Amino acid sequence: MSTVDILTTILPLFLVVGLLYAALLFIRKSGIAMGNNQNKFSQIKVISTQSIMNKKFISIVKVQNSYLVVGIAENSITLLKELDSIDDENEKTKVETKPKFSEILKQNLGMK
Repeated sequence: MSTVDILTTILPLFLVVGLLYAALLFIRKSGIAMGNNQNKFSQIKVISTQSIMNKKFISIVKVQNSYLVVGIAENSITLLKELDSIDDENEKTKVETKPKFSEILKQNLGMK
């Protein structure tokens, strides 16, 4: 193999990796949420979700200062009940006790 053959093979690889990295930076900068990450300034937060049947769920959603119990099916969302308040301490402990994947990985690798 000559140097030209190696460059024609590796150059497109670097080009594709560079484009993927640029796309990742654009997504992070534009603020598009990935996965279950919710915007910190969002007025709507899903407190809890419980599966009832296949593709059917009941969720508690906090919208501004009110809590809504909604039923979620494949093609519809139905308001079941509006709650005055719920136990906020349970909500805070749920969020605090669930460690992030990166933290677990660092602990297992002994990096912390």
